[in-house]
Amino acid sequence: MAKVKTVFFCRNCGSESPKWEGQCRQCGEWNTLVEEKISKTNAREEQTQSWRKETKRTGPRPVPLPEIKAGEIERLVSPDEELNRVLGGGIVPGSLVLFGGQPGIGKSTLLLQLALGVNAKVLYVSGEESEQQIKLRAERLGGNMEHCFILTETNTQKVLNHALELQPKLIVADSIQTLSSPNVESMPGTVSQVRECAAELQRFAKETNIPVFLIGHITKEGSIAGPKLLEHIVDTVLQFEGDRNYSYRILRTLKNRFGSTDEMGIYEMQAQGLREVSNPSELLLSQKDEELSGSSISATMEGLRPMLIETQALVSTAVYGTPQRSATGFDLRRLSMLLAVLEKRAGFALGQQDVFLNIAGGIRVDDPAIDLSIVAAIMSSYEDVAIPTDVCFAGEVGLSGEIRAVNRIEQRIQEADRLGFKEIFISRYNTKGLDTERYGIKVYTIGKLEELYKALFV
Repeated sequence: MAKVKTVFFCRNCGSESPKWEGQCRQCGEWNTLVEEKISKTNAREEQTQSWRKETKRTGPRPVPLPEIKAGEIERLVSPDEELNRVLGGGIVPGSLVLFGGQPGIGKSTLLLQLALGVNAKVLYVSGEESEQQIKLRAERLGGNMEHCFILTETNTQKVLNHALELQPKLIVADSIQTLSSPNVESMPGTVSQVRECAAELQRFAKETNIPVFLIGHITKEGSIAGPKLLEHIVDTVLQFEGDRNYSYRILRTLKNRFGSTDEMGIYEMQAQGLREVSNPSELLLSQKDEELSGSSISATMEGLRPMLIETQALVSTAVYGTPQRSATGFDLRRLSMLLAVLEKRAGFALGQQDVFLNIAGGIRVDDPAIDLSIVAAIMSSYEDVAIPTDVCFAGEVGLSGEIRAVNRIEQRIQEADRLGFKEIFISRYNTKGLDTERYGIKVYTIGKLEELYKALFV
């Protein structure tokens, strides 16, 4: 009979401890040890992977590096261009992709759309919804249902046996926290179960060359539930985020062994599902009948994609004595730094002013080139003078008030020119090798904040 013992696992690194401790000895995190009851048995190896016994592949052998043929990876191209973008060009055979996001953000909807859109056999494994619920959603989304097979099962051994018989081109598991392995005697969703299930799916994906998508739950801190080891096991980690008050959804790449981690996909939530947004600039720029102060346009980059985003700022006198600082879609500490630079280098008395900043569209921007647009919006609100709607900005602001150069300035100027903007302000240190005469937009080069103020408000 198997012995049942109580151990403690770290939710951050997955290390095991015989007793509870306030701090994990491996990763140093506090209050991350959770209690689990597991069963130790000597017959574990005899129980594992019945599907592996049926495979006839020989084991790998050591190969000299010069003998390895380097070629282009043949990817499975899905009909979703935004997903192809963040994956680096398509789905890599044998890859393990972890898909995380807040509850109700649209994770299951997006992957069911993928399953219905791929013109090949897809096995959709659901441990959270019934077959009837998935069918109702599929009818609403539309697509090719003949190639999509639904399996409501949580036992990983049964799931892998069905997958071996069906031989699909893609497997979607919703979610990794609901799966359980018979090799671990603990509840589904625990650290040991998530780790073991992910390891089994990884071995299956690598040996059969079938890509596997895993949906992961998000904790209240915003990280993917389960051990941090889960993100190290998988090949790609995608984060699906957005504000429920807005219809836009952002798909970001946190880790990708087969492509860049700087790409971003944009979707719009509609009644018929998620719609790809191929030109986000036109949607993220608000249409106004008149020019208003405190609004400016920034030319930003997300990976290789240029976008023009509206930044809104409001500066008003602090009523309660202590000035407030609020930022939506932007780093609050970065905003505090820009306000300090404006007060020290440009002479703006913002110490007793409330400052509120908002990035239109409900998305979050980390591109340093948005600094110049934010500063211009704060100046506009402070002076109560509107900036023309056909003017945009691209530049980073340094601590001494200088306007620093940013990368890919040509793509930013071309995007602004394509959308009909008349003027763009950039750093004078970005002009090396730049031919401004070939653009239809007028390019202004500045080096300090004082020059920006004189060009806009004097």
